[in-house]
Amino acid sequence: MPEAFNARLRAVQRRTGSALCVGLDVDPVRLPAGLSQDHYGFERFVRGIIDATTDLVCAYKPNLAFYEATGEHSYRLLRATLDAIPSDVISIADAKRGDIGTTAERYAAAIFDGLGFDAMTVNPYQGSDSVEPYLRDPERGAFVLCKTSNPGSADFQDVRSPDTDGEALWESVARRALDWNASGNVGLVVGATYPEQLTRVRALAPELPILIPGVGTQGGDAAESMLRGASADGTLAVINVSRQVLYASSGSDWQEAARREAQSLRDAMRGAGNASPAERS
Repeated sequence: MPEAFNARLRAVQRRTGSALCVGLDVDPVRLPAGLSQDHYGFERFVRGIIDATTDLVCAYKPNLAFYEATGEHSYRLLRATLDAIPSDVISIADAKRGDIGTTAERYAAAIFDGLGFDAMTVNPYQGSDSVEPYLRDPERGAFVLCKTSNPGSADFQDVRSPDTDGEALWESVARRALDWNASGNVGLVVGATYPEQLTRVRALAPELPILIPGVGTQGGDAAESMLRGASADGTLAVINVSRQVLYASSGSDWQEAARREAQSLRDAMRGAGNASPAERS
């Protein structure tokens, strides 16, 4: 029987010894020296980043908005990126899709069947029937937005309701995700910029993967995120870092610099992941 997504993720993290996910949020105007600020430079840069870091990560997360902004070249760039990602590393589409019925089905078909991503980010605001199409294939994962890293997340995600005994919306999402996880392919998204909430979500969902953005430029800490976000066996925290790795250097040494930064982050996370349960509490 095919391995469910969450089990595969855990196996990849054990094999690689890494919780690091490199986010591919590529802005052509920030490409380093020697690369053209167009789709040709974009592709060379992505391939170079993957080549430099592939043994240091558990996943890559292309941000579809950055690809779509290239216009007619977007689909080819996505295909080239996925071709460059080794099959034994997880690919996550940062798409934050959210809709109902056949529209959600088409989104899932485009990301999973058309492009071949292993997982994607999903907006649960419209409820269970808007998430269900992304969960039909146990081998594909859905990371459900729970407590996102941006300051404005408080506008709705922190709202508390008497109908849920005063729980914040993000807590209710975490609980509901447990119900949706019948096939072992549901995860959550919790920002590193909210460490206390990350601790709470891990307590609510001890065996769900948590995709953790917000490390580095946004202010989150990689080691702390690992301490708070990993499961009891030190896996299932997927800690995303984008700009800190991508733009570690604007010079001709950009690949070497990206590798050094990724290795430093991987090692910091690994050290935190080896902490005892008492150290994590």
